[in-house]
Amino acid sequence: MATPTRIDSKHPPLRRGALITEEEFLAFVGARVRELRNQRGMTRKMVAQEADVSERHLAQLESGEGNISIVLLRRIAEALNVSLAELFVPHVEEPVEKQTIRRVLDKLPADILEEVASRLLREFGNDETLRRSRVALIGLRGAGKSTLGSRLAQESNVPFVELDREIERDTGMPLAEIFSLYGQSGYRAIEKRTLQRVLRESDRAVVSVSGGVVSEKETYDYLLSNCFTVWIKAQPDEHMSRVIAQGDFRAMAGSNQAMEDLRRILEAREPLYRKADLTLDTSGSSLEQSFSQLKTAVQNHLQ
Repeated sequence: MATPTRIDSKHPPLRRGALITEEEFLAFVGARVRELRNQRGMTRKMVAQEADVSERHLAQLESGEGNISIVLLRRIAEALNVSLAELFVPHVEEPVEKQTIRRVLDKLPADILEEVASRLLREFGNDETLRRSRVALIGLRGAGKSTLGSRLAQESNVPFVELDREIERDTGMPLAEIFSLYGQSGYRAIEKRTLQRVLRESDRAVVSVSGGVVSEKETYDYLLSNCFTVWIKAQPDEHMSRVIAQGDFRAMAGSNQAMEDLRRILEAREPLYRKADLTLDTSGSSLEQSFSQLKTAVQNHLQ
């Protein structure tokens, strides 16, 4: 008599936690392979050739009579273009809309898929009203985040939060000392904790965030999911001139290749910055022009 096997599944005949015999299990797997093969319009011969197994062996499997090895079963799964796990999961009829979305997602390249996932999370994974009540400005230093952000907050009658200042307040140390003591990875961990605290405490706010936040995927995804994000963009030479005018040489000090470094940073981060809800290019614009554009664009998008 065959030894009963416990199968974990939501659908009959393999009920969750139900004990079934080995014969029943083999019959289920065989029927599942046949079902997937028919769905893909493949003959038994085609699958056998693709998986490099004999057609007789495949026929025995589909009839529930073949106790096939896990290695051969994996090759059959690959031939059917499914995961090995899908051979043990009963077919569930999905709504047409979900099937359509799945087909579209299957065709997307990895970089676009990541962007789509991020946007879906923002639009449908959180309270959209709360997300849009907080505006976060991202971009390299010198883009005008602090200046534009403080004015936007003042006109909107909401708090203005500079995340760097909050990090210094939480740690009791200036940024340069934090980097010196904890390094880049340590700073990013502190940045994430501070951002989470700030957003927990602020239902409505304008937040200025460091340009490097995009390099930490988990932190950046959290920001995108909880704030309406605006990439404040400028040309590299304008970034540089504004940073120098501010007397801020943190990333530039001692580098004879400062401008080239800045260009490389901007080029590397641009695909990440473009995940923001809105892009505002301040190149060649006065402060008043940039603020007017920001205010109008944010209002239009939030409405």
